[in-house]
Amino acid sequence: MLGKNVTIEIFGILSEKRLYSGNIVGSSDMRRVYIITNHELHGNIDCIIIAAAIGTTGAQTRLIAAPENEVFYEPEISERLERTSLKFKKINCIYEKSCGAVIYRITDRNEIRILLVKNHNGKCWTFPKGHIESGENEQQTALREIKEETGLTVTIVPGFRQISTYRPFGKIRKTAVFFLAKAEKSIVNMQQTEIDYYLWVSIDEALKMCRHENDTNILREVRKILYEQLRNGA
Repeated sequence: MLGKNVTIEIFGILSEKRLYSGNIVGSSDMRRVYIITNHELHGNIDCIIIAAAIGTTGAQTRLIAAPENEVFYEPEISERLERTSLKFKKINCIYEKSCGAVIYRITDRNEIRILLVKNHNGKCWTFPKGHIESGENEQQTALREIKEETGLTVTIVPGFRQISTYRPFGKIRKTAVFFLAKAEKSIVNMQQTEIDYYLWVSIDEALKMCRHENDTNILREVRKILYEQLRNGA
């Protein structure tokens, strides 16, 4: 039922963190659903089934819904469930959020080089990124993932934040947030469990190698900023 639009009858609130309980209106099995929101709810509410919480051994899978205009990712869903007596071992969510960066360095010849990586499960060259974890903000996630995947310590350039949204398969709705980050060193220590290959290339080469329109649009914005910096001697 993930991604399905439903009307839910609210029974009551389970915790102070806006976690409600209810039933799907018109459902023959009267399956109990949890509703996550940032607002006060009552009566019948139009929602989307955004997640399924897989219970521990012997426990039933519980559907998680949210009002149609609210988006919640797995870390926040887990955090809200942890504040109750509910016990789950896994949560499958239709919304996924990753954070990363377009990493660049300036060579001794004052040339711009962009870091591209190819993941195990990916067919295309792209930028380092990874899933946000509980308690992190977007920049913290980006810096952690870059360090884990490449071994690089980078500095995020203020004022640059680009969002890429896409649906790679099924009902999963992915959001990727990219920053611009500068590396002082060219040595990359790949995370063998995540990355197969990496390359430092010019921006024009990166534009040819990246296949996804979202990535090339981000690179064009990066090119404007970095070329302006070079012209100004930054």
